[in-house]
Amino acid sequence: MAAAKPLEERARAKVNLSLKVLGRRADGYHELQSLVVFAEAGDRLTLEPADEITLGLTGPFAPSLAGEEDNLVLRAARLLRERVGGSAGARMTLEKNLPVASGIGGGSADAAAALRGLARLWHADLDEPSISSLALCLGADIPVCIEPRPALMWGVGEFILRLGALPRFWFVLVNPGVALSTAAVFRALEAGPFTEMTAAPELPPMPTLDALVGWLEENGNDLEAPAMRLAPAIGLVLAALRASPGCRLARMSGSGATCFGIFAEEPEARAAAAEISRAHPKWWVVPSPAAPGP
Repeated sequence: MAAAKPLEERARAKVNLSLKVLGRRADGYHELQSLVVFAEAGDRLTLEPADEITLGLTGPFAPSLAGEEDNLVLRAARLLRERVGGSAGARMTLEKNLPVASGIGGGSADAAAALRGLARLWHADLDEPSISSLALCLGADIPVCIEPRPALMWGVGEFILRLGALPRFWFVLVNPGVALSTAAVFRALEAGPFTEMTAAPELPPMPTLDALVGWLEENGNDLEAPAMRLAPAIGLVLAALRASPGCRLARMSGSGATCFGIFAEEPEARAAAAEISRAHPKWWVVPSPAAPGP
């Protein structure tokens, strides 16, 4: 009998279109509010039955993780096995296409992919809320990655409102080769200023790309300025994106240093990516459609 085909899970890049820092809690965590969209670009996780839990690494950014004896994917696997019981194993292989510590949730998306894939592999009867509860134990960004479609998230990542489909558009994702620590960026934010907290996050209707871009122009990323103080190359990336014909908006994602440009059409995005790559051959530059909503 032929061996079963390995399971596969996509780990799409998580892009923070907006990010408001609402305040710092007594436990040191920051309250956030963010409009999140996923790109089609991302990592890829394959899973096969095995006696033990193991993780192999391939892809252009595999060397960035090669020295780690433990990471979020392995921790997610052990946590899920503890939750479902038994001694099941898995041979996992992560194709690492996204830069590490880059503000687009690569590690979080990988862990979410592991939870989804292992739940299938081990025939675990877990719904999304159950998996999201496990995910929050691993990291604040992981629950929103469990179901990679547009969402408004707030708190420390525990509150998630899944959204309907947003207008279709293309990203150009650019990272200057600078790894930024999220903790360092929050320290650089110091004591504020923080965006004033609202009682209940709400989004206006966004039926067109014009409406989405208009809302984003009024709702930025509070971490962009402190991140630029730590990594001035972010400013160069934003300038390159903003100078690209067809770029509707350019902004840093998450705690950086990856930035994104929004383009209405694929040819504009691909042309911009090609030109930026020619001018800055050492930068990571990827054009990608935004992942569709429901």
